[in-house]
Amino acid sequence: MADTRSGPFKSWFWQPPRPHGETIVGRTVSSLELLYDLVYVAVIGQAAHHLAEHLSVRGTVDFAVVFALIWVAWVNGTLYIEIHGRDDGRTRLIAFAQMGILVLLAVFTAEAGGESGRAFALVYAIYLAVVALLFFTVRRQEADRPEFVGETGLYVVCMSVAVAVVLVSAFVPTDARLVLWAAVGVGWVVGLALAGRARVGLNRGMPPTESLVERFGLFTIIVLGEVVLGVVDGLSSVDRDTKTVVTGLVALWVGLGLWWIYFDLVGRRLPHDTGRAVSTWLLGHLPITLSVAAAGAAMVSLLEHAHDQRAPAGTSWLLAGAVAVCLLAVAVTESTLVDARRLGDVYRPVSLAMGAGAAAALVVAWARPAPLLLALLLVAILSVLWLFAVSRFLRIDEWRRAKAGAD
Repeated sequence: MADTRSGPFKSWFWQPPRPHGETIVGRTVSSLELLYDLVYVAVIGQAAHHLAEHLSVRGTVDFAVVFALIWVAWVNGTLYIEIHGRDDGRTRLIAFAQMGILVLLAVFTAEAGGESGRAFALVYAIYLAVVALLFFTVRRQEADRPEFVGETGLYVVCMSVAVAVVLVSAFVPTDARLVLWAAVGVGWVVGLALAGRARVGLNRGMPPTESLVERFGLFTIIVLGEVVLGVVDGLSSVDRDTKTVVTGLVALWVGLGLWWIYFDLVGRRLPHDTGRAVSTWLLGHLPITLSVAAAGAAMVSLLEHAHDQRAPAGTSWLLAGAVAVCLLAVAVTESTLVDARRLGDVYRPVSLAMGAGAAAALVVAWARPAPLLLALLLVAILSVLWLFAVSRFLRIDEWRRAKAGAD
């Protein structure tokens, strides 16, 4: 009797990972994945909090390097569940184990560029080692699929190298440690770009699906939450007079404007099913999310100096520069979409407008107006871009009728 019951339970609790190509059609993001992503709120929040207190070139570089490592961790963990995960006990235990490591990582993230660097490196290396082991189990069960065995094996080798580099970084001086971390981040960017051009390619190993697009959109929302937290932290640390509150509410609209542009142009839209398009779409989300998180960190200083005649240079360049980077990254990312080809009359001019908007944001950064005016100008840039994009979308049917009449 007990054996009869234990068979199905064991089968549910410990199934092998899904092999490459076994895509679950119509799959939606699970509650487990949502919980997993929420753990990153703590990790990213710690990194952004440190940047908010260190608005300098060095502080920005430290943040960019640490955020890149966080993003690499999220992407690798996300792709494993997306491509190989199941709705079973094994996948849940794997996700819970990763969450535990990430919670510990968050403890050391704020000072990762300084006194907590060694601990951060050791915990991060453990996380990468777990992910490498997971993909190694995938490779072992795909011996009869040579087109994927080589690619997965190369991935495991690259992950193992990253583990070794991060481990070494734990025992070197701080500056050298940051250089090694930056090398790991750059290595993953280059690796993903090359994977998109490989014979098998990301389009076969990681076909674009609605659930994958949804997952990246949800992570972008998580990072956009840093803008809200930045405004709340800024208003909580100063006297809340009328000017400061108005500045905070206007600054909040910078984050809302970025949300509006991302989700109207990129979010919920599939990239082309080619390796190059998938890799570019995936990599485009790194500068998008990094710049949004940086903008959130800038909010605290913006509100602390709400009564200054000119915004501090670090605050101005970080906030407006983040908007510029985000706009350029959105322009690159949207070029990979199926809709970008289908709706070329919309996306081509909008991409050019994004470039102009980025240039305008950099001019605002250079001018360093008063904090309230700085926020207002950035909101104005984002609003004009959104209105231009919407006007193009609304005229699609008109253009199509005109083309049909001409034919």
